[in-house]
Amino acid sequence: MQLVSREHIEISSNVQSGKPRIVGTRIAVEDVAVMHLKLGYSLVEIASKYDLSLASVYAAMAYYFDHRDEIARCTAEEDELVEVLKQNHSFRVEKTW
Repeated sequence: MQLVSREHIEISSNVQSGKPRIVGTRIAVEDVAVMHLKLGYSLVEIASKYDLSLASVYAAMAYYFDHRDEIARCTAEEDELVEVLKQNHSFRVEKTW
């Protein structure tokens, strides 16, 4: 496990596929950024909703802004993989009645 911010942010290859996340949770930095920047939640709302310290939520945003390009690249790669999987596998729901 790699500690990024001893108190607030950590990276562990076996949790959340190695995404940076708030220490002791499965809440990724990217998740906090999306909730705040795209969904319009305040950082206080995010901290309250997920029982997080306000400092950890601010640390997640600081980490996001320091690593925005890297996070965007990883997100784009994940989205591309999902599209490839969708194209290569057909999923059918069969009636069982």
